[in-house]
Amino acid sequence: MTIVIDSHIPYLRGVLEPYAQVVYLDPEAITAQAVREADALIIRTRTKCNEALLKDSKVQFIATATIGFDHIDAAYCASHGITWTSCPGCNAQAVCDYVEEAILTLSTFHLPLSTFHLPLSTTPTLGVIGVGHVGSLVQQMALRHGWKVLLNDPPKDLVDGSVETLAKHCDILTFHTPLTMDGNDSTYHMVSEALLRLCKPGLTIINAARGGIIDEAAALRVLAEGKDLHFVVDCWESEPNINKAFLSHPAVRLASYHIAGYSVQGKRNASQMCLDALCRHFGLPALSILPDDGLRGDNSSGWLSRITQALKQSPDSFESLRHSYPLR
Repeated sequence: MTIVIDSHIPYLRGVLEPYAQVVYLDPEAITAQAVREADALIIRTRTKCNEALLKDSKVQFIATATIGFDHIDAAYCASHGITWTSCPGCNAQAVCDYVEEAILTLSTFHLPLSTFHLPLSTTPTLGVIGVGHVGSLVQQMALRHGWKVLLNDPPKDLVDGSVETLAKHCDILTFHTPLTMDGNDSTYHMVSEALLRLCKPGLTIINAARGGIIDEAAALRVLAEGKDLHFVVDCWESEPNINKAFLSHPAVRLASYHIAGYSVQGKRNASQMCLDALCRHFGLPALSILPDDGLRGDNSSGWLSRITQALKQSPDSFESLRHSYPLR
């Protein structure tokens, strides 16, 4: 058996070698030719698992070490007998911590580009769009702070108001949905030009969910007209070739390189979940990921401000900054 693993997924090297030939590749090297003889893939969002990658391959199993799975063509996999799995909830606490850090940063510190700060001297209202693993934790975190919380998750029948209603009445709107392209609950460009025009002046929009939820071109148009809006963006359209005009706009108060879920525990959870699913699929004995190396990244006060500064100064380094980010 041959397994191709994204080389940036930690805690797996050496675990599967007794049972398979294991090839570790950078995402850009996971090509159709590289996976042709592979039986299984363990990948991240950078690998698009579609016909272009999988056609005429031996791949029968894919695990993505991420919550999101819009990089996997589920229809193609189903029609070609390929089983796939993701890791729902693996990094939920890390994303919640990111949202908390963003809100507290904007309420406490003056950022380099502006003296804007969230008015937490009064009780803010936080709108949570998508109340799954992450959204539920964000709700609990906000309530611990004594903030007001409004929810919107129609599939779960948790609706304190429509997205439009929340946009009109909240001080902060944070998105925690998957990226879906079709159907009544499509989330692609959910933050549309129409929604942005309805927003309460001064609203802060946080996207630590998926790139494509914010229509970034529409945001630039509305901002150019003088609309008072603020953004915290971790997930971008067209990563890693992100919209530099949107990134550099002063309204983007905090920005990062898709690392909201990058914590030691989140990564360990994802690696173990992928390993468990692969072992079940191929009938291997239960295996455990490698021990934690004990290394920790920068999580001291102001860490998100420092990330913002680094990305705004070097937007072309999005991918290298992401790859070298030390887990917090």
